[in-house]
Amino acid sequence: MSKLVLQVIIASTRPGRVGLPVADWFLGLARADARFDVEVADLAELALPFLDEPNHPRLQKYTKAHTMAWSAQVARADAFVFVTPEYNHGYPAPLKNALDFLFVEWADKPVGFVSYGGVAAGTRSVQTLKQVVASLKMVPIVPAVTIAYVATLLDSDRVLQPTAELEASASAVLSELARLAPVLRTLRG
Repeated sequence: MSKLVLQVIIASTRPGRVGLPVADWFLGLARADARFDVEVADLAELALPFLDEPNHPRLQKYTKAHTMAWSAQVARADAFVFVTPEYNHGYPAPLKNALDFLFVEWADKPVGFVSYGGVAAGTRSVQTLKQVVASLKMVPIVPAVTIAYVATLLDSDRVLQPTAELEASASAVLSELARLAPVLRTLRG
């Protein structure tokens, strides 16, 4: 069986964002896992405009080059991990926009979450996000990485210094994605 394509989507686009060191840490673990070919979708670099397609995404009648490129990228994935902060009890608008650009391409794929923030560790963001991904026919997994007081885990070079619990959580996320993705791949033909 070929390796699974895991796409890690960095949701924050804010200058100085903590999402980069968090994603860098998780990406290191994912790339060391022989079950996956890992790709990154940094929404700050992707810079999708606010949804600008005239047709509903379920029709896949895309008119813009950026949508066609995003469609191809998402379509080749077998699984996703969203690295997301919590903004006012929700997830960032660029992530909602990136999700809304497409429909068919997301279906029947598992999605895990690496959330971060203060006391709530981004968990409220993930809870609202699960409703959206379920409507896109994605399968949100139960294991998750939740990083409370994330700023206290960054060293002077802004490199995340994870705890043993965070490492174990990340391993559980990767294992669950590796377990579900091959099964869900069969549903996509």
